[in-house]
Amino acid sequence: MSIAQESVTWDEDDHLYSGYMSLKTGDFGLNPEHPPMVKMLAALPILGMQLKVPELQRRYFKHEAFLGGKDFLFKNDANTMLFRARMAASLLTVLLALLVFLAAQEMFSTAAAFVALTLLVFDPNLLAHGALVTTDAGLSCFLFASVYAFYRYVKVPSAWRLVVVGLATGLAFSAKHTGVLAAPILIGLALCELWRNRGAAKSGERATTSTGRQFLHMVGALAVVAAISLTVLWGFYGFRYAARPAGLDLNPTSAEYLQQLSRPHEAKLLTAIAKYHLLPESYIYGLADVRMIADFYSSYVLGKTYPHGVWFYFPLAMAIKSTVPFLLLLAITIWAIATRRLSQWREVLYLTVPPVLYLAVAMSSRMNIGMRHILPMYPFLTVLIAGAAWTLIQRNRRWMYAVAVLVLFQIVTSLHAFPVYIPYANELWGGSSQTYKLLSDSNADWAEQLKATKKYLDRRGVKDCWFVYFGEGVIDYTYYGIPCKALPTPDAMWVNEKFYPPAEIDGPVLISAADLSGFEYGPGELNPYEQFKSLTPTAVIAREVFVYDGHFAIPKAAAIGHAQRAQDLLTAKQLPQALAEAQQAVALWPNAVNSNVVLGDVLTAMGQTAEARASYEKALMLAQTVEPEFQIGWVSSIQQKLAGKSSAQ
Repeated sequence: MSIAQESVTWDEDDHLYSGYMSLKTGDFGLNPEHPPMVKMLAALPILGMQLKVPELQRRYFKHEAFLGGKDFLFKNDANTMLFRARMAASLLTVLLALLVFLAAQEMFSTAAAFVALTLLVFDPNLLAHGALVTTDAGLSCFLFASVYAFYRYVKVPSAWRLVVVGLATGLAFSAKHTGVLAAPILIGLALCELWRNRGAAKSGERATTSTGRQFLHMVGALAVVAAISLTVLWGFYGFRYAARPAGLDLNPTSAEYLQQLSRPHEAKLLTAIAKYHLLPESYIYGLADVRMIADFYSSYVLGKTYPHGVWFYFPLAMAIKSTVPFLLLLAITIWAIATRRLSQWREVLYLTVPPVLYLAVAMSSRMNIGMRHILPMYPFLTVLIAGAAWTLIQRNRRWMYAVAVLVLFQIVTSLHAFPVYIPYANELWGGSSQTYKLLSDSNADWAEQLKATKKYLDRRGVKDCWFVYFGEGVIDYTYYGIPCKALPTPDAMWVNEKFYPPAEIDGPVLISAADLSGFEYGPGELNPYEQFKSLTPTAVIAREVFVYDGHFAIPKAAAIGHAQRAQDLLTAKQLPQALAEAQQAVALWPNAVNSNVVLGDVLTAMGQTAEARASYEKALMLAQTVEPEFQIGWVSSIQQKLAGKSSAQ
């Protein structure tokens, strides 16, 4: 079982802690960026354990959740907790497989159902994420369930079937914020039904009912679905508006956070929803967070880092991380639809409208951090493929051999990738060993390779090493017995972890694939570990951790540590020591904007105005000339510091 060989991934301790606190204390203010349903399900099996629960420290809400989650997991029996939680979360993947089978059987045939089931259960992307304590598989399950339930309702309307649509849609809303897309998807499908009925009437065919009556019927049905689904959503928040129990507030508050939205119309809309308590506070807060963070993510595609999202990210990720047989079968399916060999209009619409709409929204989202974000497309496409395959086989039995070969190919390629599924890439792109050159983050490395890393270090007898670890700061790798010293990463510094490495080190040096790509630091000069890209690693652990032996100069990583120390000393008013550290940071990495800004801050505190101005001007020049697209955020803050100097003079 592959999941048993993986350590905790980037988000899981945060999710598990949030779910546990929601169940135990009714606190929905931890990890509000995700609705609570999947997290609460995952936390159910650990409720009976005797656990040490970290005290809340009223920190910035993300720090509270991630750092609290880290303590919650690793100051208890992390392995047992994670195993239980993952088994609970995986129930939704099992349910998804069952729904795919039933949908394919009802829409096409039992033979098509087995084709769909085989393609799904041997899909490397679902195997990678289907048992994790995250929200992607849960959303995939319930978004598919809501559409399938609506399909069954429009075929044979009944009150019971309509209730099922509402329940499934509410569960989609409660699984992940993008579950809200169930609403426009169902509306779109309802419009397709109306259009089809109207077209039948115009062509002289017998319509099931009058267009006007059907319109009113659909509006009423969707209203009932909305009422039930919103009731389900409120139910998971305990029918309480406030995100946190009495005595606790969100940090920052909802009013403050909503005003940080860069799009005024979104801020006004969510503020109005909050004012009238139309949705739970935590859910509104999470919607705002999802909209905000998308603007801050960089993208890494085909070895190039972009400072923002790119429209082609998800289609390309799909081409890289879908199996070759899936892509071939999808191409055949598109051909079958275009040539009307697959002409079951209702089934085709219900299996194409949801993934097309979902992909369109994903392509415009600018949050390009993982193929997992379009995982909900795959159940629909899998059933559609199975239906097309069965239709072609019925027309010509020779198609049976082609489909059988491709299904067997799916099984073989999936088994070949076992047990490391997260970095999967298909054979057209060189396979999983090449994924890190093409994509990053949860496509190639989600920090889950600590058990494999421990085994490698034990085999070599390594007792001293350095680790550039993607999960540093939110995951405690020492829990797994890894003896390495940490080197700085952007995420670890985001949670205020401190690093003071020397300018030269001796290996082994271990570098996570995500950090090696430099997609968070930025390209070229901005990446302190850029030199390692041109070196041949001694080994690659689980296709995700690169090992380098030898003696290495790492002045940029050392400069980061000196700049951190200078900032701490400045805060402590130890100015001479702060100055020495800042000067050392600049000496080690002269072209680092941060080092020059910190030096300017120290000089300002010491009253050396002219020298401070020179440091700020150098920092501004660097921000505008060294990979300027990635340093835009520095420009305004430095200009403000310079304006302050000018007014002071």
